[in-house]
Amino acid sequence: MKSTLRALAAAALFACVAVPAAAADISWRVPTSVPEGSPFYKNFLERFADHVDTLTSGRVEIQPFGAGVIVPALKVFQAVEEGTVPAGHSTSSYLVNQDPTNAIFAGFPGGMGPDAYMAWLYEGGGKDMLQKLRDKQGLKTLIVGIGSSEIMAHANKPIRNAEDLKGLKYRTSGAWAEVMRDYFGAVPTVVPPGETYTLLQRKGVDAVEWAPPSANMPEGFHQAAKYIVVPGVHQPTFMWEVVVKQETWDKLPDDIKPLLEAAARLTTHESLTHFYDADMKAMAQYRKGRNEIITLSPEFVKQLSDAGRDWIHKTAKAQADSGNATMSEILKDYDAYHERWKAESGYLIRD
Repeated sequence: MKSTLRALAAAALFACVAVPAAAADISWRVPTSVPEGSPFYKNFLERFADHVDTLTSGRVEIQPFGAGVIVPALKVFQAVEEGTVPAGHSTSSYLVNQDPTNAIFAGFPGGMGPDAYMAWLYEGGGKDMLQKLRDKQGLKTLIVGIGSSEIMAHANKPIRNAEDLKGLKYRTSGAWAEVMRDYFGAVPTVVPPGETYTLLQRKGVDAVEWAPPSANMPEGFHQAAKYIVVPGVHQPTFMWEVVVKQETWDKLPDDIKPLLEAAARLTTHESLTHFYDADMKAMAQYRKGRNEIITLSPEFVKQLSDAGRDWIHKTAKAQADSGNATMSEILKDYDAYHERWKAESGYLIRD
């Protein structure tokens, strides 16, 4: 058996060397909302591009482009809708101001953690609900990345209770920005990811949130601010998508479509596992450095979570009262799944 495997490997290697690679049948330029080389760029988009190449045997080429190279970081969804690019990679967090329904998929304080969220998306119908939401934009969605919980803040000021949030200048986005402003009197500001470090270093803000521990580390936030505040109650998990203009998707060969779906799903599962492992190493490194790590009390975590749940339910009701019941319908399903997870997952050993 070993000799057979060695022979097959040698034959494959010879084929790769002896035969020039054929040009891809389909080539897409895919901009993302993060700078080239960032952890989201590598762990999500580049990983997806590699899987697409493998599963389609090179017939489809995904060309990743960092934020601002083709389109601005916060305009990726718009660029795909307008046909500027065939596909784009971004997070629904940047769409909350346009349609707050996106907050359910972006992650919000008081929402599901990564494992429950992934189960809801892939087994509980959440992915289909996301697609119906994207149908309104004329987009096909491929979930390409679910993240572990984020660091709540890298801060120049300690954050230990609600009083510390009053007047806090805080780089954030999505549902958390709304909660910070409306419930705790903070001053949220949204800037593209690539500008976050400079804003913190120059004390243009008091605190920033961006990503899980391992994704924040190469950004250098821990070097620009003394305090690291956990847990990531503001963003228990998050999701990124590759969106494709529906007309572009419809023109794909029928045998290619399931391969792209499979590449996306594989990327999502691998990227979350990667974050779990890398985040442990990053937290251990943070603890050895100059930073003070503040772990919020369970009481304060509950206060923040309750505010997040209150915000999202009030927002859904306001949407329904104005004639748009989509957010309420999705949130009802989300809540039911979340409650079932909390009630029936006690048998799991999580450590």
